[in-house]
Amino acid sequence: MDNIKAIAFYLPQFHPIPENDEWWGKGFTEWTNVAKAKPMFPGHYQPHVPADLGFYDLRVPETRKAQADLARAYGISAFCYWHYWFGNGRRILERPFQEVLESSEPDFPFCLAWANETWSGIWHGNPKSVLMEQVYPGEQDYINHFNTVLPAFKDPRYFKVDNKPLFMVYKPMEIPDLDLFVSTFRRLAVEHGLEGLHLVATNVDPDWDTQKYGFDALTPAVHTKDAYLKSANKFVDLYRRAKTSRLNKIYKKIFKRPTRIYQYKDAIQDFNEDSKGNVYYPTVIPNWDNSPRSGVNGFVLHNSTPELFKKAFINAVSRVKEYEPKNQIVFLKSWNEWAEGNHLEPDLKFGHKYLEVVKDVLQTKD
Repeated sequence: MDNIKAIAFYLPQFHPIPENDEWWGKGFTEWTNVAKAKPMFPGHYQPHVPADLGFYDLRVPETRKAQADLARAYGISAFCYWHYWFGNGRRILERPFQEVLESSEPDFPFCLAWANETWSGIWHGNPKSVLMEQVYPGEQDYINHFNTVLPAFKDPRYFKVDNKPLFMVYKPMEIPDLDLFVSTFRRLAVEHGLEGLHLVATNVDPDWDTQKYGFDALTPAVHTKDAYLKSANKFVDLYRRAKTSRLNKIYKKIFKRPTRIYQYKDAIQDFNEDSKGNVYYPTVIPNWDNSPRSGVNGFVLHNSTPELFKKAFINAVSRVKEYEPKNQIVFLKSWNEWAEGNHLEPDLKFGHKYLEVVKDVLQTKD
């Protein structure tokens, strides 16, 4: 499957920043949540402890190189770095990628995904607290945003489709003037000598009209949707039904366990949704468990295995094989979302087994 490109989402959270110091305490990173996680029910796989790369700091160039070397060895084509632009020039967590860009190291392909979402305390049990608000001030802000990412677009490592830089938008329908954003970015791309942009939408339905909104492709859901989870564990579902009742808080207090627990095998997608002619890039998750962040408010896919992940990945690859080579892309969520339980980086339990699945499927001859 020489034409299949596997792109892994990459979280730049693993280094201290002043904002996290202020919100969560001095020295906080995602490792803080990962390290304190505990099993919340029998058989619950927690904590996830990193193996080869350890509890790394993304300010260290050797760490970033080791990540790229590992990804390349197992057939991953590029990292898709989460990129934060909250409007009015407000950014966060930009240092790791900025250093990758300015140092030209590691020599590994990349693209950017604009995570256009307000940050709140929802993952920490306080959804009403706004930490950093996503705003859309208008055309000049889009121009400033484009100029900020232009050096990345022009970097020879940037991942392109049909010679156009791939740029992802996390929640396009939350942009109030989406047409202005799209037209501004596309216009500036041409004015600055690019052949255009390959815009990809996430968190939209498979039949979302990409052409109408000025996009080239979509990947329907970065986060797993309940619609894919049709066969919940009956015992767990008892507590899920209580979620809307006054008993919910009592259940959480007594059982100290998430109210949303499903079997990973029941969440495996076949990616056969009718995309109404859209170019559809599947997103495959090796696992999901954000209880390290959210505790009893977490969402858990239980009993993920490399064998089940392989089934999901094969389904995704089969979906994109119908496209011409330039569009044979599958996204993997994620390379290093440790506090959400979805990571391809090796841990002490599974080692390289999930990475071996990626390599094995990509090397399988048609």
